[in-house]
Amino acid sequence: MTQGRPGGAAWAPLWERDAELAAATQAVDALCADAMSVGGLLVFSGEAGIGKTALLAEVRRIAEARGATVCYARGGEAVTSVPFNVVRQLLQPALIAFTPEEEREYLGDWYDIAGPALGIVAPGGRQADPQGVCDGLVEVVFRLAQLKWPLVLLIDDAHWADQETLHWLAAFARRLAELSVLVVIAHRPSDAEGDSARHLASVAASARSFTTLHALTPDAAAGLTRATLGEHADAPFCREVWAVTGGNPYETVELLAKVQDSDLEPVESSADALRALNRTAKGRGLIARLEDLGTDATRFAWAAAILGTAISLDMAARLAVMPRAAAERCAEQLCTARILLRGEDGLEFVHPQIESTVYRSIPSATRTAMHGVAAAVLTQEGRSAADASRHLLEVHPEDDPDMVEQLRRAAAEHLAVGAPDAARRCLERALKEPPLPEIHARVLYELGCATLLTSPSTTIRHLREALSMRGLDRELRVDAVSPALPGPHPQRPAGGGPAGHRRGGGAARAGARAAAPPGRALHVGGHPRGRGGRTGPITAPGRPRRPADRPRQLRARPADPARLRRHDPR
Repeated sequence: MTQGRPGGAAWAPLWERDAELAAATQAVDALCADAMSVGGLLVFSGEAGIGKTALLAEVRRIAEARGATVCYARGGEAVTSVPFNVVRQLLQPALIAFTPEEEREYLGDWYDIAGPALGIVAPGGRQADPQGVCDGLVEVVFRLAQLKWPLVLLIDDAHWADQETLHWLAAFARRLAELSVLVVIAHRPSDAEGDSARHLASVAASARSFTTLHALTPDAAAGLTRATLGEHADAPFCREVWAVTGGNPYETVELLAKVQDSDLEPVESSADALRALNRTAKGRGLIARLEDLGTDATRFAWAAAILGTAISLDMAARLAVMPRAAAERCAEQLCTARILLRGEDGLEFVHPQIESTVYRSIPSATRTAMHGVAAAVLTQEGRSAADASRHLLEVHPEDDPDMVEQLRRAAAEHLAVGAPDAARRCLERALKEPPLPEIHARVLYELGCATLLTSPSTTIRHLREALSMRGLDRELRVDAVSPALPGPHPQRPAGGGPAGHRRGGGAARAGARAAAPPGRALHVGGHPRGRGGRTGPITAPGRPRRPADRPRQLRARPADPARLRRHDPR
């Protein structure tokens, strides 16, 4: 991701962030001093625009200047439903430089378990154990830390990370004392709810340092104003800049850029104009400014907001229904207006606030239709049903059998990488379509299998409903009977329930067993593995770590962009 921000006022130097930078510098220096140093976790929190991204960019610069390997990822509001999206951004680039054979040797027994979640291995047809996948991802970082020391992991906008990444991050944070890795996370607590808030609280509990960033003081706002507009900016004008923006660094930078564009003199007589200028940076003022750029630019911005992050110009052009040349002109307009910028992976919005405002400004019917078009475009390009599923979830039910089949395929793909919650969302949406009567029971059965490891009571409800309908063949009915029976269920051995009835033979049972990590059994029934994080060693008790389990020093080659695009979440 591009760390800077476009023209006008610059982000650097960071104002009133000396203590935070000192803590980060000390942590980086400690990491780089000794390969046996203990890992650490720094967490920065604060409201939108408070400077979290700029702070992470400076930490990145510091780490790279000391020779550290830096991996970066960012959550996005539009892609929170994409499983493993953030952990793929974080780790995939470091792994993609290897050949598949080198990847297999590097990951060892965890190749087929963690590989699909990372997008470097095509998922199989079996259901993966989510906790096994989480453990495998922890092990991947352990091995990467040995191969790439000193290693620094940066995660921005963690409040918008997918649940699968946050589950892994919480488990990984508890084990940081076992390896030499520095993790730096930035998030907005007010935007985290439910499981996201719970996971982030668990991460914060493991942090060496937790810092809440505060707004700039009037003195800092004055210093930034004079550094941008010149020392002749007078005190009343500088004070009004602070009053208008509330000391929010992002809003201050944007306001000063607009002052430069307007040729407004930074003197007291101009101070009254600042509030009007500031309104164009957010909310309705931003939308009015976007609409002033014209219909094509507005439509292109809508398409970009639908796609979210790492926006492909060609994809946005198809979604906006315009020729590529016109799309290029629109992109240039939007970059000049500081709405979009060109990053390493494509276009992106200058700030998440802008992306959210643009997305919410799209008329509801138009937004739904554009999600449908985005799903169709991805399908036409040969992308998987799972890739298209985040768009399919936004489309209104229309009694479409093809939609049901797409969502069922997406659910199967999510289960194969260890993302049962994503599968559940797809199957619940498929039921709203609704399915044809002859397959309705089958969709309920599949939904029951998807919720087995995370919500056994929900599984029982779905399976009972499926058993009350026609459409299940004899084998599936037998497979569904045991967990659907009334009364408490004793803990069953590996493969219990619809994922493995005693009578056996169920495809879900075979998938769950095959997905269990080396040296571990998958427990379901009374104690679902999906509910608790395991903090002990990944290898089974008493199992020695074989030489094959340790990564040898592999020779990394330049990444193949085609491989990087294999599992793009858009």
